[in-house]
Amino acid sequence: MKKEEFIALGISEDLASKAETASLKELGGYVEKSKYDEAVEENKTLKTSVSDRDKQLETLKASAGDNEELKKQIETMKQQNADQEKAHKEELAQLRLDNAMDAALIAAGAKNNRAVKALLDVSKVKLGEDGKLTGWDDQIKAIQKSDAYLFNAKQQNTFRGFQPGASGDNKPGENVDMSKMSYEELTAYIENNPDA
Repeated sequence: MKKEEFIALGISEDLASKAETASLKELGGYVEKSKYDEAVEENKTLKTSVSDRDKQLETLKASAGDNEELKKQIETMKQQNADQEKAHKEELAQLRLDNAMDAALIAAGAKNNRAVKALLDVSKVKLGEDGKLTGWDDQIKAIQKSDAYLFNAKQQNTFRGFQPGASGDNKPGENVDMSKMSYEELTAYIENNPDA
């Protein structure tokens, strides 16, 4: 306390001076409350900052270790995606080949596509970019000769004039050879001529 505060309490001026000196001596190591509060807050902030930085360092250490694992996982996922894409392309190519063979078997007059396919060496049949089958004609002709019962007999239309279910595009007596059509041509022909 200060001298004036002691005098206000009713202490003599001489005693108030001595009390002030003693009080200042006693409070010499003390800090003001506001400064103390500031120091406490600063201490909390510093501790939090150090703690946050320690966590960040641990996270960086962990992520540096995980980075290699993460890179491996990414590479594994890329490889899996590439394998899936390759498998999908192969499935799609096989589906196109199967559809082209089925259409060619229908065009050849096969009664049962599965039975005829079982006699074919499918590994020699390829679907070209133009949609035409290669390695097909010789095999089908050989099966038509050896196992003719698997195919419908080709009927020659000798009737002239209007034929129910026949397309008006063909001239009378003209037969369409579907075995020489590409897959796209054959599907378009079948769509336009469902009774063919």
